[in-house]
Amino acid sequence: MVSAFPNLTSADLSRVRLAIRNLQPQIIEWRRRLHQKPELGFQEKLTAEFIAQKLQEWGIEHQTGIAKTGIVAVINGERLTKQMAHQKVLAIRADMDALPIQELNEVSYRSQHDGLMHACGHDGHTAIALGTAYYLHQNRHLYSGTVKIIFQPAEEGPGGAKPMIEAGVLKNPDVDAIIGLHVWNNLPLGTVGVRPGALMAAVESFDCTVFGKGGHGAMPHQTVDSVIVAAQIINALQTIVARNVNPIDSAVVTVGKLHAGTKRNVIADTAEMSGTVRYFNTALAGFFKNRIEQIISGICDTQGAKYNLNYWELYPAVINDTTITELVRSVVEEVVETPIGVVPECQTMGAEDMSFFLQEVPGCYFFLGSANPDKGLAYPHHHPRFDFDETALAMGVEIFVRCVEKFCN
Repeated sequence: MVSAFPNLTSADLSRVRLAIRNLQPQIIEWRRRLHQKPELGFQEKLTAEFIAQKLQEWGIEHQTGIAKTGIVAVINGERLTKQMAHQKVLAIRADMDALPIQELNEVSYRSQHDGLMHACGHDGHTAIALGTAYYLHQNRHLYSGTVKIIFQPAEEGPGGAKPMIEAGVLKNPDVDAIIGLHVWNNLPLGTVGVRPGALMAAVESFDCTVFGKGGHGAMPHQTVDSVIVAAQIINALQTIVARNVNPIDSAVVTVGKLHAGTKRNVIADTAEMSGTVRYFNTALAGFFKNRIEQIISGICDTQGAKYNLNYWELYPAVINDTTITELVRSVVEEVVETPIGVVPECQTMGAEDMSFFLQEVPGCYFFLGSANPDKGLAYPHHHPRFDFDETALAMGVEIFVRCVEKFCN
């Protein structure tokens, strides 16, 4: 197996690993500090201040206030590689925002902000990125090229990746590739989900209001029952995946919210529904929006109802580049010491705005296994008792560091 550090001996590699693992107590401390101060998207002021304070303390060049609260740190390697005409630039992305969830964990570092919680692991992502920045800056003589570490706001919504790209975070110097990770309680500690192609789904959302004609429940002939119309629409929407999408392509249409009526003997004048659409195949972009409106329009026409439909295309699918994914996979095989290691069967219908970065430059987003049922750390993401095994933090730093060395050298 080719080493991720081609110019280092096995003893050097051991020292690299030891140095990173010696950072583990500090990384845990950073993560817990961030966990106690969760903030929603584009409101991550305390988080950004903490990151900037650390970068300033370490002497790392950085820019703040990008897309409101985003930060970009730039670390230049000092190892000369005369044979390379172009000094490569690798970006590492970490999201910072939390969720509007009341934490139920009884831990010393539980959220101090009522109704807010890091229930998806973004505190871990930020801590891993900080650990990576610190190590790379202290050991910049080991690699060439440039590393941009992007601390991104608002992944949970409305999406901070696109505004950061529009603000130029992939320019000056121009980024050649990008990598990122998500601590993942769907995989056990000691495994990493890495796969080329589609990893996470595109996500689209819709709100629809059906306008009927209300009346007495005993005289339905005088009404246009919006509940009946909505029910027909919901049933018909399920035929899109079943009969309009190739069975080989995974897709989901879910109506997760329905509200109508005020009393059991009153036929509702209006019915409101909201739903989500998920798919991997980029060729399906635009299809669901058109098909959903066709179905809603057709049913409303036949029932004498009217409708109003609002439809949003939120995040595209996360599509990993084959070459960069292979680089990450080769690094993971060296870093992870468990028998399973790489897990390629790791697709999810969850969505991520890392996808916007991957549309601009080749890259790889991967899942860092973080569940440990023996410690009670296996609750799913977005659960009020979500937490993860912090052993994964140093592993994440080592994967990032070795990817930098292998890519830039």
